[in-house]
Amino acid sequence: MSGMGHGALQEKRVTVIGAGVSGEGLALLAERLGARVFVSDKGVVADDVRGRLAARGIGWEDGGHTERAFEADMLVLSSGIPPSALVVEEARQRRCPVVGELDFLTPYLYGTLVGITGSNGKSTTTSLIAHMLERNGYKVSLSGNIGRALADAALQSWDYIVVELSSFQLHWSTRFSCALGVVTNLAPDHIDWHGSYEAYVGAKANIFANQREGGMAIVQGRDVSELLGRRERSSVAEFWWRNQRHEPAPLEILADGDREEVFLVRDGQMELLFSFDQLPLIGKHNVENGAMAAAALRMLGAGALSSAEGFSGFKGLPHRCQEVGRVGGILYIDDSKGTNVASTITALVSIPGDKAIILGGQGKGEEYGPLAEAVRTNACAAVVLGEEKDKIVRALREARCPVVLEAETMEDAVRQATLAVPDGGVVLLSPACTSWDMYPNYKRRGEHFQQIVLGMGR
Repeated sequence: MSGMGHGALQEKRVTVIGAGVSGEGLALLAERLGARVFVSDKGVVADDVRGRLAARGIGWEDGGHTERAFEADMLVLSSGIPPSALVVEEARQRRCPVVGELDFLTPYLYGTLVGITGSNGKSTTTSLIAHMLERNGYKVSLSGNIGRALADAALQSWDYIVVELSSFQLHWSTRFSCALGVVTNLAPDHIDWHGSYEAYVGAKANIFANQREGGMAIVQGRDVSELLGRRERSSVAEFWWRNQRHEPAPLEILADGDREEVFLVRDGQMELLFSFDQLPLIGKHNVENGAMAAAALRMLGAGALSSAEGFSGFKGLPHRCQEVGRVGGILYIDDSKGTNVASTITALVSIPGDKAIILGGQGKGEEYGPLAEAVRTNACAAVVLGEEKDKIVRALREARCPVVLEAETMEDAVRQATLAVPDGGVVLLSPACTSWDMYPNYKRRGEHFQQIVLGMGR
């Protein structure tokens, strides 16, 4: 790729803002490229991170950004730093250049870039695309917002760099260019960070803004105009369920719920991608994720194996509609990653059968009316806990949900949900909220749920 060469940072002073996974990766890469690096975090720098930075001679500070942070030729922002952050405002006032993570890394990424974003399903779709490419024999980097720093993929030669992109990362992107960009879906999320839904969608649309000629896109048919405006559609695969009304597109992914098959349609010619029973994942929403992944391989010209062969061995991701097990005829599903209203509605609608759902946690400023309506029509009971309990319970009662229960602990929530669901039914943990009121992250919440369920089976 064109851009800064390896020597461009030699002896430059670079301050990395944030010392999480992406910040640490950025700092270590910048040092490797010859920069004099300093890391500044308004929170606490973890002991293990301090050790790794010190081993490379990288200075750091935490508990706030001092004058030392601005003694730099550029500030590089790790994933999640918002434009409203005081450190960003201060840097602009001082005329210190501010660079986002993706723009900083672009010159050092060697391989065909496949970027995936969206409100829900992006981690599953990203992991599945990488898995299918590896099954087809390619050398693949799987990184980004999925928990592996994109910086770790830099300065290496890959066939494909498959990267999950958050709206936070994309907000700052002015030069990052994907050969194929995928947006799984759009729904309100992170409004507190972006300031408005329109700004959030604008950030997502940045995945396509810098594509070069020949760049390809996969999007939901309903999201095409919001994301791509008047762009030429010949290289855009639109996803549709067959029973949705739409005008045929030059390139589309068609999921047929009656035939339980997914097709890639090019200029009217239908190619069967897979049948639903070949996909090793629970839920109708995962049909969409699988369809986008299978179509991505076909569009990249990388799918020598059939989609079913490509799916083989894929286990799905923890805490995303993950089957925990059956106890006494009841199926328990861990969807702790369901941290917003849209993702929980998707899980509710996608999973068949009688369901008791466990909701609640720390909110994101969303309205719960649509969630309550989905609970009323798709669940036999709801058990609510956590900081948002009162707000969610109020919405559920206003929607006249038949059984609304309150719990203080996860143990109590699982017990009440188990009693509320008939034999052969499902207990679904899909909170529609973050975990931070009771747990350090959604993984710990899901692990606790699983421990409780597996303990019941003994």
